[in-house]
Amino acid sequence: MATNVKLWQDKEVRIGGLKFHYLDWGSGETHLPPMLLLHGGGQDGHSWDEFSARIRDQHHVYALDQRGHGDSDWAPDPSGYGRTHHFQDISGFVDTLGLGPFVLIGLSMGGGNAIYFAARRPEKVRALVIVDIGPQVGRERREEPQAQNFANIEEFDSFEAAVEAAHRFNPRRPLEQLRERLGFRLRQWPDGLWRPKQDRRRRVQETPDDAQQREAEAWADLKRITSPTLIVRGAESPVLSPEIAQRMVETMAGCELVTVEKSGHTVPGDNPEGFYAAVTAWLAKKRISPASPSAR
Repeated sequence: MATNVKLWQDKEVRIGGLKFHYLDWGSGETHLPPMLLLHGGGQDGHSWDEFSARIRDQHHVYALDQRGHGDSDWAPDPSGYGRTHHFQDISGFVDTLGLGPFVLIGLSMGGGNAIYFAARRPEKVRALVIVDIGPQVGRERREEPQAQNFANIEEFDSFEAAVEAAHRFNPRRPLEQLRERLGFRLRQWPDGLWRPKQDRRRRVQETPDDAQQREAEAWADLKRITSPTLIVRGAESPVLSPEIAQRMVETMAGCELVTVEKSGHTVPGDNPEGFYAAVTAWLAKKRISPASPSAR
């Protein structure tokens, strides 16, 4: 579903000296429960557009451009993209906006940041949805040639060349959707080339010791989370394996797992209808979402 009509407001907030851009999908109805969406690495708040447009009559949706992405500021140096930095950003965001307990949904990098936040500020998280990420990455993704990963392409000769490259990497996405999404994600520079808005300095290679420490901390964080939690896995994802997803369910209290068919790692965009159905069914079962106007 392309969002040809603009249903959001572009807003900014300053946190810790950095400017953060976010999409406010408020529908005008008051007292809707808040929902915060955290995108994956190399993406931005528009990654959630299909989902945000569908669920805005049930929740007041905020889709944040995390540091180094979209129209938010970059960190002063490459060391400024750690888990603690993202935690401070998210904490500052929800405190500045005065958000009460909210539904927190994170994909990939955003899912890792959501886990870290939920483990440390449980009073703020009414419900948690982790989308296709776990403490350990699936073997298929570890062995994936970097040249095949669209996120690793640094520049394009034209906008249409970028659209074609994105479609080759993920043919599940309609071309119309990719054009709309990349229109927010890329910028044409004075030399005529198109480049992603993201700060590529953030992609620092982990040492084996760093990776082991991060994984151990993530498993420990899962045990600390007290909110109801849903893990959403893409059926064709190379990132979150069924085994790791099941281990996460067994590690966390009150956790459930759903697999969305016809989707890879980027579930909300690969199968928008399937993702929306899975998340809203779970929220309704947990009595977290109010009924949509069409259902009243």
